[in-house]
Amino acid sequence: MTGLNEKLLKSLLPGKILAVQIGLTRTAVLAETVAGIQCGLAAALSRPQSEGHHEPAVLKAGHLHEMDFADLAALIESPRQIEVSVGMAAINALLPRTPELWVDLNAEDYLLQKCTGKNVAMIGHFPVVNRLRPQVQNLWVLELKPRDGDLPAQAAADVIPKADFVAITGTTLINRTFDGLISLCRPDATVVMLGPSTPLSAILYDFGIDIVSGTFVAKPQETFVGVSQGITLRQLQQSNCVRLVTMKKK
Repeated sequence: MTGLNEKLLKSLLPGKILAVQIGLTRTAVLAETVAGIQCGLAAALSRPQSEGHHEPAVLKAGHLHEMDFADLAALIESPRQIEVSVGMAAINALLPRTPELWVDLNAEDYLLQKCTGKNVAMIGHFPVVNRLRPQVQNLWVLELKPRDGDLPAQAAADVIPKADFVAITGTTLINRTFDGLISLCRPDATVVMLGPSTPLSAILYDFGIDIVSGTFVAKPQETFVGVSQGITLRQLQQSNCVRLVTMKKK
């Protein structure tokens, strides 16, 4: 078990799992804790073709909501990628909330404010790319499935050490590329983790992250139903189901 996963799992509130949903683009877990009903989100990654189709993608499909909260969250260590997504969503549902550390700020707005004239490496193609590119000295976008202007993920070792700012998608915690990517960042670089999979936890500061920018689910039950029907993050924002918040290492 990685050190980050171990610390996140130890920090969780005890609770009862109410429901689990693996949607089109994201996974949601609804849990009841001492702090009330909470919902956690994570990217729902498609099943890699290399995984054998004779084995189920989710071993306990249909019974995940019956699992103990700790066992569900521990799926973050599963060899099955879809189960890792469920584990990440469970962690995000069970993390203690620390609103005193948050400001209502979208990670994309933070990058637009802070990255002018800088060299920026972005792991994951985010919608801010087209707005950010004219403002920065260099913008390197690394993607597993590159679009026009992106670089293949294999270029990480060439470009990340050159970056003043590094923006890392929280999905790297699910596809297990985080450790390798963070090791490439310069000690003086500012590293941001962003996206709905990102745990809103100061624990990330101990593992090289300076800025944590994620999604707080303000309306857990409505969000859970939306995920089951293919809702987008923008739609969740428009209906005030989620808040995009940012916290900074002091």
